[in-house]
Amino acid sequence: MSARTTVVIATRDRAAELARTLDRLSALDPVPPVVVLDNASSDGTAEVAGGYANVRVIRLPRNLAAAARTLGVVVAETPYVAFSDDDSWWAPDALPEAERIFDEHPRTGLLAARTLVGPENRDDPVTPELERSPLGHPDGAPGPLVLGFLACSAIVRRKAYLQTGGFSPLLHFGAEEQLLAYDLAAHGWEVCYVGHLRAHHHPSRSRPPSSWRRRAELRNRLLIAVLRRPPRVCRREVARTLVAAPRAVLGAVARLPRALGHRRVLPAHVELQARTLERTAEWRESRS
Repeated sequence: MSARTTVVIATRDRAAELARTLDRLSALDPVPPVVVLDNASSDGTAEVAGGYANVRVIRLPRNLAAAARTLGVVVAETPYVAFSDDDSWWAPDALPEAERIFDEHPRTGLLAARTLVGPENRDDPVTPELERSPLGHPDGAPGPLVLGFLACSAIVRRKAYLQTGGFSPLLHFGAEEQLLAYDLAAHGWEVCYVGHLRAHHHPSRSRPPSSWRRRAELRNRLLIAVLRRPPRVCRREVARTLVAAPRAVLGAVARLPRALGHRRVLPAHVELQARTLERTAEWRESRS
């Protein structure tokens, strides 16, 4: 039996960790094809990845960050695509099970898996949020509907991903999953959490400072509001971001013309789902 899922990895300057991930993926049965997008690394990443028979390496002249994954989806020759990071990999049964689920649920565009962190296999903090999604579990769907996920533990229907245009190059890095989830839902695809699908994530020690990551996420959440949400939500996000991280607002300003040029407000039913998630998050925060 041959794999019907390609694994796509965007990476930069983490050759040793990438090798560990490729070892794990190459041990799966069946062995999936892997596409590695090398975001202009300087540490021999392309050479390391090129040593694996099931890996295709695409060397990029500049760092496209999360958007590099789209090139991997474009060249994939399978109907389904799983994303891994250079510090994450899939459990042995995850990809064949995801293929079965996609086959049985033709309206499902993305499956968000359970993310197990570190050698202790502890749940990522995002996992319980997905599991108890207030959007419900419609009849015929493989799991509860969600409007967010972790890229390192997501599997997509290639057709659905390409229909939306994939991860936005405007965002570069941070919260890019939310925009893709919005766009999949806007195109009529289900985005579902399925907890018995598992991905393992051993976070790299080579990571940007947490303060930088937070600013990038706040900047991008503001840009996502401009791209897809009604004006009152945009105003709210500006006010919140000014309080939390003024530099994030400055970062968004430079991207604002492009964001306005790609603005497509969500359909009413998806906007209602987004508001439901926000109200639930606010309620839970007030109770904590």
